Amino acid sequence: MTLYSRIIGTGSYLPEKVLTNRDLEKLVDTSDEWIYSRTGIRQRHVAADHENASDLALNASRRALDAAGLTPQDIDLIIVATTTADMIFPSTACLLQAKLGIRNCPAFDMQAVCSGFVYALATADQLMKSGQYRNALVVGAEVYSRILDWTDRSTCVLFGDGAGAVVLTTSDHPGILASRLHADGSYAHILSVPGGVSRGEISGRPLLQMEGNAVYKFAVKVLSEVAEETLRAAGLAKSDVDWLIPHQANVRIIQSTAKKLGLGMDRVVVTVQRHANTSAASVPLALDEAVRDGRVRAGQNVLLEGVGGGFTWGAVLVRW
Repeated sequence: MTLYSRIIGTGSYLPEKVLTNRDLEKLVDTSDEWIYSRTGIRQRHVAADHENASDLALNASRRALDAAGLTPQDIDLIIVATTTADMIFPSTACLLQAKLGIRNCPAFDMQAVCSGFVYALATADQLMKSGQYRNALVVGAEVYSRILDWTDRSTCVLFGDGAGAVVLTTSDHPGILASRLHADGSYAHILSVPGGVSRGEISGRPLLQMEGNAVYKFAVKVLSEVAEETLRAAGLAKSDVDWLIPHQANVRIIQSTAKKLGLGMDRVVVTVQRHANTSAASVPLALDEAVRDGRVRAGQNVLLEGVGGGFTWGAVLVRW
């Protein structure tokens, strides 16, 4: 019997604090009109001082487990996609595992920046097809507010905090139809946080820096390419896509990608206006919203895709 993995539950969590564009006008030289016209963003959520990535992940995971009708003890694989881990080690996945009260199953982090959730979902799918695991928890969780330069108006207005999660189970019916992952490290310089810890001190500059125009052009190009590649792998056409759920970085990138794929915006899930760019959390956050409000329904084909620093990019095609 051929094994597949299927998503049977989704969940998400956004911190309580909301930072609007009007709020940002008081912090940096910017305006609501400037931010919205260029990005489509109106607001973003910011984690409380006591909230780390594992805490956001915990809330999203509990909601996904509830939706799946499973308990934490049913999970035998945990993958957390994050760029903003709680600490150098242990992994955020291990910290999440402990908070859920799960023992002995493998748990590890996936670092592919804004493509992280797509990478993690594709990895979990391949592991589950081996027959070793029955139920997997895949999470994207980020606290980007901790790595932003709040005096840099070109970057601090773009990002937010949040977490999204899905529960996968093995099945003899297709769920994840195809996935494709890519990376090209020669583009590392256009989006990075070039800092770290050395001998107990900060080495380099541990704040986000980005060449906006270069990132935009690269993202539009590779997102449309990997979408078409993934559809070909599944033997499906663009017209077979019911919903496109892309990384929520910038509404212009989303619109350009949809146009290249010949999809109307009525078939694209967009949350960037309320969430901003939550990196590895953006795709599962948008997916959970679309599932819970009834847009994503049984039998539909849902294309998830991400692109992020590295540079990394990828897509996963899911039959709901």
